[in-house]
Amino acid sequence: MEASIIVCTYNRAESLRETIDALRAQHADPSRSWEVIVVDNNSTDHTREVVEEARAGWPRLRYEFEDKQGLSHARNHGISSASGSVLLFTDDDVLPEPEWLEITLAGLDEFQADACGGYIAPIWEAPPPAWLTERFYGFLAVRTDHSDNHMITEPSQAPFGANMAFRNTVFDRVGGFDIRRGRQGNVLAGGEDIELFERILTAGLRAVFLGQSRVHHKVEAYRCTKRYLRRWRYQSSRNLAVTKGFMGNRRILNIPLYLFPKLARATVRAVTGQITLPADEAFFREMLVCHFLGTMEGLYSDRNKDG
Repeated sequence: MEASIIVCTYNRAESLRETIDALRAQHADPSRSWEVIVVDNNSTDHTREVVEEARAGWPRLRYEFEDKQGLSHARNHGISSASGSVLLFTDDDVLPEPEWLEITLAGLDEFQADACGGYIAPIWEAPPPAWLTERFYGFLAVRTDHSDNHMITEPSQAPFGANMAFRNTVFDRVGGFDIRRGRQGNVLAGGEDIELFERILTAGLRAVFLGQSRVHHKVEAYRCTKRYLRRWRYQSSRNLAVTKGFMGNRRILNIPLYLFPKLARATVRAVTGQITLPADEAFFREMLVCHFLGTMEGLYSDRNKDG
C-alpha cells in the first residue's frame, strides 16, 4: 500500500461526510494503491452510519474506533492501523483539494523528505471580525503565510494536523503523538504537532512545507470570538505546562517565581493596550495574559507530582 489517509473524528458526522466526499474526489493516479481510515474517537452522533454509508460504494474507506478519548490517542490508532508507506493526516472539518494526495506524495519524493505539511485556507462560516487578522490564524489551524516550498528547520514551523504527512518509518524512529497533549473531547489543547516535529528534527529527519499541497478548513463563527480564543490559549498553555513543565528552582506552589512579574507586566501592557493600540495588537497582548494564567494554573495543579 502506497498511502493511507487518516481522518480522526469526534461528533462531526455531517462535516465528516463532506470530508469523505472531498477525499473520494481525489485525482489520484489510477495505478496508485491507497486507503482512507476514519478513526472515530468515541462519537455519540451518527458518525459510524455516515462512514458505513460511504463505504458501501467505496471500499477504499475503512472505519476504526478508538475508545481512549483524545486526538493523540486517535491519531496513534490510525498509525497502527494503516498499511501505507506514507501516512497523510487531515481533519473532519477539512476539504482537501483534488490534487492534494498526488502533490503531497510527489513533494515528499522531490525533497527526499520524511515529513511534510501544507497550505490551509479558511472557509469562514461568517465574515471574521476586523480585529481577527492573520496573526491569529495559527490559533484557528489556518496557514496562509507561505505559498512556496521550503524546508522546515524549527519546531515553530511545524505544520498543523489538518494538512501533514509522514513516511511510516518516521514513527518507528521517533514514536507517535504524545497522548498527554492535544484536544480531548471538548477540552481545548494543542502542541502535539509541534512536539512531534521537534522529535523529528532532533532525530535528523527532513521535513518540508509544500505550498501547493492545499486543503480548506472550515472555521465556525464561534471560534472567531475573543471568548473562544481566550479559552483556547488558556487551556493550551495549561496543558503544555503540565506535560512539559517550566524551568526554575525558586518556586511558590510549584510556580517559578519569575513568572509572577511576567504576568504582572503582561497584564499592565494588556490594560494600556486597550486604550492605545489597534484592536488586533490589544487582543494579542490579552492573549499573552491568558498564556501566563494557564501556565501558572497548570503548574499549580501539577504541584504534588513535582514536589
